[in-house]
Amino acid sequence: MLSIIRHGSPGAQSPLLIAHGLFGSARNWGVIARRLSDRGEVVGIDMRNHGDSPWMESHGYPDLAADLAEVIASALTPPADVLGHSMGGKAAMMLALRRPDLVRRLIVADIAPVAYGHSQQPQIDAMRRVDLARIASRAEAEAMMQAASPEIASFLLQSLDLANRRWKLNLDVLEAEMGRITGWPEVGGSYPGPALFLTGAESGYVRAEHRATIRALFPRARFVAIPGAGHWLHADRPRETEAAIRAFLDAPGTE
Repeated sequence: MLSIIRHGSPGAQSPLLIAHGLFGSARNWGVIARRLSDRGEVVGIDMRNHGDSPWMESHGYPDLAADLAEVIASALTPPADVLGHSMGGKAAMMLALRRPDLVRRLIVADIAPVAYGHSQQPQIDAMRRVDLARIASRAEAEAMMQAASPEIASFLLQSLDLANRRWKLNLDVLEAEMGRITGWPEVGGSYPGPALFLTGAESGYVRAEHRATIRALFPRARFVAIPGAGHWLHADRPRETEAAIRAFLDAPGTE
């Protein structure tokens, strides 16, 4: 099973499961997870091939959705509220479409159920430039990465296990499966529950032309943009992101 981090205790509210994005870990959402734990149990996960979770040979969204289903069924009391960011958002959408019985409410952070034309290969190339046998500090690793920006380097370096001179990312599989990660498989049906598509107002990941596709799969979709936030909305505007999540989860309505 995936590695998980628990916050809070089970209560009257449904548990909240949080799935991070590509190259991330459960810790990325730690601040928001801890704050939301005042309303009940919150569980952050390390997705497969990330963090402390197992390394596996496949990394498609049916695989990731099955992982989430296993965590909900074995470690939580279903149905759960499910929040996913970017890659984790696509996994959460796939879970809701395939196993709607496990998902009370769905929150998708800054991603749409579409294939994207860009690649994250430059980030993998930057990490591969780090000579793991020689580095003595994260500063040295950052210098070797020659990443596009200090912000990206800082984010990627969160997955560097300096003591053991290894990346806590399965770079080989993530590189091989990049087309599946940036893509979106054909999937039928729709999710009947409430769904919030939460975006960064300054991000271009969820565009107006995506809304028809979103509404076809998630007929009860709502859209909220966080002012001043980009793709990493939880890092750019954590308080505003938390408030939007909390309002959606606690809003009255028939499930």
